[in-house]
Amino acid sequence: MSRAIFKIIANLSLSLIVCGSVNAQISDKVIKIGFITDMSSAYADIDGKGGVEAIKLAIADAALSLKGVRVELLTADHQHKADIASSKAREWFDREGLDVLISGTNSATTLAMAQVAVEKKKPFIAVGGGTTRLANEECSPYTIQYAYDTAAVARTTASAVVALGGKTWYFLAADYAYGASLQKETSDIVVARGGTVLGSVKHPLSASDFSSFLLQAQASKAQVLGFANAGADLIASIKGAKDFGLTKTMMLAAPLMFETDINALGLAATQGMYTSSAWYWDADENTRAWAKRFFAVVKRQPTFLHAADYSAVRFYIQSVLAAGTDDGDKVMEKMKSTRVNDMFAKDAYIRPDGRLNKDMFLLQVKKPDESKYPWDFFKIVKKLPGEQVLIKKSESKCQYWK
Repeated sequence: MSRAIFKIIANLSLSLIVCGSVNAQISDKVIKIGFITDMSSAYADIDGKGGVEAIKLAIADAALSLKGVRVELLTADHQHKADIASSKAREWFDREGLDVLISGTNSATTLAMAQVAVEKKKPFIAVGGGTTRLANEECSPYTIQYAYDTAAVARTTASAVVALGGKTWYFLAADYAYGASLQKETSDIVVARGGTVLGSVKHPLSASDFSSFLLQAQASKAQVLGFANAGADLIASIKGAKDFGLTKTMMLAAPLMFETDINALGLAATQGMYTSSAWYWDADENTRAWAKRFFAVVKRQPTFLHAADYSAVRFYIQSVLAAGTDDGDKVMEKMKSTRVNDMFAKDAYIRPDGRLNKDMFLLQVKKPDESKYPWDFFKIVKKLPGEQVLIKKSESKCQYWK
């Protein structure tokens, strides 16, 4: 396990008129933020160190709103191991006085960290963990699922692919919580729209060889090969599908695909594919302005997870200021009564189950001759409101949303 813990201290001294004395109610006059994600493996490109830089931008922007309070950021690599993630979270809460924990990619580690945060009664913001269990069966008063979930991406993408004639599906899924959740949610939509799931195969995280899995998919004779994986695994499986000739007989569908995936594979290998996203860097003037700041530091365009990392930390710090304290319960109450309005989300709000209600985008990968500049990868087909694609109250198993 990497023992590097990066501490970014923002000594902020600009004045702000706030009712009462904010810093008097903030423990040790320090806001401590923890960020645990994949820094070195399959999902490092879609979040990882880029997520750290996005959070640093949020902390720097907080300088305009804080007086006499410093912000400290702790970061760690979970190595896709739930025990490492939970033990690091517990250490930070117990020894470092952590105020809020932000989780990056990997649903299994996210679920483990959520349990620790509940025990410590501290805010926990899940950015990269997509399993619906976070705001459904395992919802809590302290968990916010901020960026996306597998139900939202499945409902956005699968509906479009079935409407295009993709009626029979075969799934290639990552063998852990995220893959299982995405496969189930997508399968449910396929069946509900009149399609059929012919089968599936699971692969380990960071698999070295996808050939046997792809041959099984090819033998199924399905019209659509659905990918319930992400990051380096998605890149390798799409590349393998093309090499094995699956693209000649099957439509490829990836409910979740990132700019970094397209950059690695190239538009020729991915053109025409449909996917979904909670945010796109080239959507409008505001997203492009923030992406320019991110690019100046990281030297590539941000994914929606990077944008969500920034937004979540910005929203948390604003809520601490508005609440006048870093007390976990009071800050959670403030966040749940405040709308999110920034370059990531407009008029978004946290539902009783902890899910941030925001729009989703249906995207299609451009043809090579349609791309006009670097990282110009997606066409926005349509924007779908959260009420349309998120789990509804009538479907929810969350005990706090009844």
